[in-house]
Amino acid sequence: MTGNEFDKAFRCEGDVNFSEQRESWNKKVSPTRAGETLLDDSRYFLHQALSTPCLDTLDNAEGIYLYAQSGEKYMDFHGNNVHQLGYKNPYILERIKKQMDILPFCPRRYTNQVAVDCAKELTSLLPEEMNRVLFMPGGTLAIGTALKLARYVTGKFRVISAWDSFHGASLDAISVGGEAQFHQGMGPLLPGVEHIPPYESKGIFQGKDELFYADYLEYVLQKESDVGAFVIETIRNTDVQIPSKAYWKRIREICDKYGVMLILDEIPIAFGRTGKMFAFEHFDIEPDILCLGKGMGGGIFPMAAIVAKDRYNIASQISLGHYTHEKSPLGCAAAMAVMNYIQEYDILAKVERDAVYMRSLLMDLKTRHKCVGDIRGIGLLWAVDLTREDGSPDLELAERVLYACLRRGLSFKISKGYTIQLSPPLIIEREQLAEAIHILDEVLDSCQKDR
Repeated sequence: MTGNEFDKAFRCEGDVNFSEQRESWNKKVSPTRAGETLLDDSRYFLHQALSTPCLDTLDNAEGIYLYAQSGEKYMDFHGNNVHQLGYKNPYILERIKKQMDILPFCPRRYTNQVAVDCAKELTSLLPEEMNRVLFMPGGTLAIGTALKLARYVTGKFRVISAWDSFHGASLDAISVGGEAQFHQGMGPLLPGVEHIPPYESKGIFQGKDELFYADYLEYVLQKESDVGAFVIETIRNTDVQIPSKAYWKRIREICDKYGVMLILDEIPIAFGRTGKMFAFEHFDIEPDILCLGKGMGGGIFPMAAIVAKDRYNIASQISLGHYTHEKSPLGCAAAMAVMNYIQEYDILAKVERDAVYMRSLLMDLKTRHKCVGDIRGIGLLWAVDLTREDGSPDLELAERVLYACLRRGLSFKISKGYTIQLSPPLIIEREQLAEAIHILDEVLDSCQKDR
């Protein structure tokens, strides 16, 4: 298999590091001051898919923009999902700077007021019984901690998760994750993990009722014993797959019937991305464990958490997390600022209004371009599939569109090789949304004319 064939076969999200489009981009950046830094970066960091070698060298970031040494200015519609409230948000920065002068670090055997306040605030936003918290420095660690708690509570070690899901990059997280790109060459993974088809609006099971995907879970539970947890993204972030309320009601019913803990991964989409503080609120269900991260740190500090129901507070004799920065005063100050800002500035209502506007822009885009297939979205999380006339994925066009948009100052992620995923900061203004879609519109025009 050639390099390009491998990229096409296993491309899950993001641009690929080595391709014709990437080589052309590198030639553009390499003569600049940023090129020298990129060469050093490539020299000293381990190379890996989706990052090193890198695209550009950043000097600054503010609001919705990234500023590069190359002179480029990018509207960031990707942000690794940490940029919910924009870059260098003054409200968040002020809280963190103040905390640095008071207590920058708290050893694990002690607590601190800001950590307690953060836990109180977080649980106040959740259903009444979801009132037990553990903090940690990253979302991958949240997944691992949730898996440990589920094993301890249920006494069962098997886990079910969905193909094409992403839950982090550690060995336990890629075991429950379902993206081939993270499994390649890793050998045996965490034992006892079973994958089932994910809900997809236009998946390989086209024509099946949406409850087919939920009932598949019950089919496996009837065959497999010792299943203690079902780990799944409430809404799949990478290509924006949004199940129905009926799907989630059925999933909750099945988990209750078989004594399986429902672990919802909202690491990239909680804190307003979908128009609700937490995505599960759209579906009138409650998880047993909720995993949070990314935007929780305000785009400044690594911060994540799990929140579990009170009845699961039974593991006091083991170390579930035991992370050095478990009750980080700085991380908790950032998280408090995020939650306070969202409420004080009524961000949730803004996102719901923006969702209506975004849908109108993208539907108009679809009417003008035959290559635009399915459009899916909620809040400020949107997906645009690029397809050929026969409806098949158009990977080549997607990559050309990505780099052409980057050249015009719009940065986003490509998922599954052909889906443009758009997730701008929630503070974005209408004029900026319109400008971004206008760039995409013009790029689609030019890329199709050049074929």
